[in-house]
Amino acid sequence: MEFKLITLGISSASPTVNRFPSAHVLKVRGRSFLIDCGEGAQLLMKRYGINFNGISDIFLSHLHGDHLYGIFGLLSTMSLMGRTSPINIFAPRGFSRIMEFLNSEIGKDKQYEINFIPVECRSPYFIEEFSNLTIEAFPLKHRVETYGYMFREKQPDRNVHKSLIEPYGLTLREIASLKRGENVIRNVEDGKPVTEADGSGKDAAFANVLTTDVFTYRPFEPRSFAYCSDTARFNELPLWIKGVNLLYHEATFTSEMDGKAEKTFHSTAAEAAACARDAGAGKLVMGHFSSRYRDLSQILKEAREVFPESYLAKEGAEFDIPLDKVQDLR
Repeated sequence: MEFKLITLGISSASPTVNRFPSAHVLKVRGRSFLIDCGEGAQLLMKRYGINFNGISDIFLSHLHGDHLYGIFGLLSTMSLMGRTSPINIFAPRGFSRIMEFLNSEIGKDKQYEINFIPVECRSPYFIEEFSNLTIEAFPLKHRVETYGYMFREKQPDRNVHKSLIEPYGLTLREIASLKRGENVIRNVEDGKPVTEADGSGKDAAFANVLTTDVFTYRPFEPRSFAYCSDTARFNELPLWIKGVNLLYHEATFTSEMDGKAEKTFHSTAAEAAACARDAGAGKLVMGHFSSRYRDLSQILKEAREVFPESYLAKEGAEFDIPLDKVQDLR
């Protein structure tokens, strides 16, 4: 059950000869999402074997060119490649003006539908849902209207401990209820009282309430990914992404440029790491690097002094969130 981030464009507004502006692909259980679409996005997708027409949704953090200008070529190429399935674009409301251009120019010959879903919120809210995944947007602190995105797996159905099925004579209906997270109450008079097979010493009357905490377990822990670019530091952000497994956070500057970061509403590597630390994140991936840094090792060093599980985004790098399966050991 795949859940991984592929980092593509890792530069800020000024590209370098070997770094492109922001663009990333998140793959979750057979679905592919493009997050931001700076210049060269389609080139990088082609270079790293990402299927253009496999992208079902595009999420734009804001309307600055280094996060947006690649979308014109990408959508045009999708048309040339014969795409027929619709694509959803989530972006700030101002994207509607760009949609008018896309539909009037690129839209003339395309055989697929572009659905624009405007994003507007002052706190986290859900914007899309699938059978096993939810996606929410939340505001960031930048010079223009900007949003981050959180992707979370849903809680899986519970598994029933196999070792308890026969001793307690669980029926198919009871098993189904327990898997849904519902406690089961048995009628002692009409049915057979439950005996204590687990040696707990609880009396028979109590045992006729079959609780999910005793009879079931979660087969795996849901995974999550949060995307935060571009943004200055603010207190609510770590709370909104609390416990995230993988955090992408911009780290445009090092702390020696904190005045520049504050003025432009960007973050330093130390601030990105502090956000990951305060959120209790599992791992931090940093990107959106200023072109002034040819050597990114100082960014990594600064972040790891605050949050050791910090890593640099690289073009084509893959960051997997492994599935933490729970074994039935009863």
